[in-house]
Formats: sequence, C-alpha cells, structure tokens
Amino acid sequence: MNSKNIPLCVPSVGSEEMEAVLEVLKSGWMAHGSKNHEFEEQFKRYLNVEHAVTMNSCTSALQLALQAAGITGEVLVPSFTFVASVNAILAAGAVPVLVDIEEDTRNISSEAILDGISEKTEAIMPVHYGGLPADMPTIIRIAEERGLRVIEDSAECLGGRYNGAMPGSYDMGCFSFFPTKNITTGEGGMFTTNDAQLAARVRSLAAHGIDSTTYQREIAERPWIRIASEFGYNFRMSNVLAAIGVEQMKKIDRMIADRQRVAKKYMDELSEIPSIKIQKAINGFEHSWQMFTVLVPKTIRDGFLLYLRSKGIGASVHFDPPVHEQPYYKNLKRGSDLSVTENVSKSIISLPIFPGMNDGDVGYVCDTFKSYEKLN
Repeated sequence: MNSKNIPLCVPSVGSEEMEAVLEVLKSGWMAHGSKNHEFEEQFKRYLNVEHAVTMNSCTSALQLALQAAGITGEVLVPSFTFVASVNAILAAGAVPVLVDIEEDTRNISSEAILDGISEKTEAIMPVHYGGLPADMPTIIRIAEERGLRVIEDSAECLGGRYNGAMPGSYDMGCFSFFPTKNITTGEGGMFTTNDAQLAARVRSLAAHGIDSTTYQREIAERPWIRIASEFGYNFRMSNVLAAIGVEQMKKIDRMIADRQRVAKKYMDELSEIPSIKIQKAINGFEHSWQMFTVLVPKTIRDGFLLYLRSKGIGASVHFDPPVHEQPYYKNLKRGSDLSVTENVSKSIISLPIFPGMNDGDVGYVCDTFKSYEKLN
C-alpha cells in the first residue's frame, strides 16, 4: 500500500472567495460593513431565526450570550469539549459546572444535566459534538421546567438538524468559522437568537457598548456621533472575513452533502470492524459531519494514532484531555460523574473529513485502519 498525504481537513475555498475579498479590498471598506449585513441575512434564512450577529469568534459569541442574558450563576457544560466553552463562561463572570456525556453520541447527557442542576443553576450550555445535534427537545424541556436559559455551543454543528430544526435556533446559538468547520472565514463566529433585545445587546457589547454600527452611522445625519450605553468589547468581524462567509454560505448545502458522502463511505467500510464504535445519530437527528470520530480500545489508541500519522493520515483527537483533567480547570465544580467522558477521551480518534476528499482517499484511510494488527 503506497503512502498518501491526507490532512485532517482542507477548507473548501475557491475563486469566488478570492474575488469577494478583492472586491472588499478595492472598496476601501475593510472593517464591519455591508458584507456583514449580507452574511447575517443569509445565516438567518438558513437557520430560520430572527436575528444573527457576526462576531470575531464563537468564544466571543458564547461570552456575550451569557452577559447579554445576565447569567452570573452556574452554567452546566460538558467536560468533553474544547476549553473555549468553559473559558467563555469564566470570562462572562459565570460559574462552569462540568457534566458527563453519552458514549454513542458524544453529546451532553440529559441525565447528567439533571444530576448537575442546583439552586444556583442559571443556564445549560450543550456542545453539539462533531456535527451531531444534542438532544435539544429534552434539554429545552428541562430548561423550561426549571426556568433556565440555553446557550448552544454550535461551533461544530452548522447544518445539523433534529426533525428539521437546526442547532442555534432554540434560545441562543453560537457558531465558529474556524478553517476546520463546515464553513470558514478563517476566524470568526456568529450569534443567533429569536430575541430582539438579546440580539441588540450582543451587537452593542461586541462594538464597545455602542448601539449603532460604523456602517449605520455613515448614512446617518451626524455620522460622527458615537455613544456607548455600557462597557463593551471589540468582538466584531471585519467586512473582509464576512465577504468570505457570504460566498461560503452560497455552497453550504453542497459542502455538507460532500461531508455526508465521505461519512457514509467510512461507515460502510469501517462498520465491519467489531472493536470500534462510530458516533450514532438516533432517529430524527441529521448529522452534518464536521468531524468523523471512532472509538478504539484505549490500550491501543495512542499507538494506533501514531501509526495512522506515519502513513500520511492526519488523524487527531478531539478532545483529550477533557476539561476537568487540565491543570487550570481541575478544581472546577463537577455536576455529575465524568466516567464516560474519561473513557471516551482516551479512546477517540478523529479521521480526515472534508468536502474535497474522494473515494480513493477514504479507501486509503480505511485500508490503513484495517491493516493495524492490534485492532483486529
């Protein structure tokens, strides 16, 4: 078997994005501008929500979602996540409470949420793992019964669905456009909600606490007037990056269909190996496959990962160590037993997946997988 070079992810960026960036550069309007508005309108239509606000990152969107909603108490969040989820809670002045996940879905466990709720709980932050939505109907029911807010960390799940409803369309949603995500602007994020007051406050907080944007002020009678109604930040996305987002949104359905094609071939090829476990979507849930992950016996995980990488396969791990095993966060409150998180984090492998992968690339990864003697 000849060696190939297959990276974990390759962004699907073409001439359309390059031309859009050049157009913005030529216009001279490189800060927040008309492309931000266009990107937000596309996003609202795609998710079927009332409001979308472009941001410089998903982390910023998560932080401002909490701040705009006035959340300073406990926020339930899975320990099986990137540290950005927890950092946003801390940055907002709230208290993260770490809870467990389900092995099959890799998503936050509803039972663990119930275990973690206390009189101090104010919100739940589900993290939709790898493109598969968490059990939002159950989470929303729990939240409504107990008067809690829901902030969806949808960084990895643009295009996922549950019975037609998308992550980020329930209460507050936060998205990432990092190069590994289903669409990219290089760096960037989006906040979504159906709450007009929340959207207005997030937009203001993201722009130094000023209630009008530079683009809006430019067409006002006195464009030089800038009034800050509260303390804020500079969490805005530039017009340049928004232009890339506009072009990415035009082809999102095709790119997600390509990811689903790759995932199906992986499942067809790898499901015959009894010692691995593929992420499962139950009835009604549609996976957008931002990542394709498998669980292997943890006794061989690290050696197997190095073997794949030695064969030119850009396999990785998301996430090990989990948050509660990292030095800075080890003393955070735990709302439930975290044994599933610990087992999954030591067993999981992320395989290459991106729209440009062809069947030959997927076949090579699968053949290399099957050739590892300790797996069989």
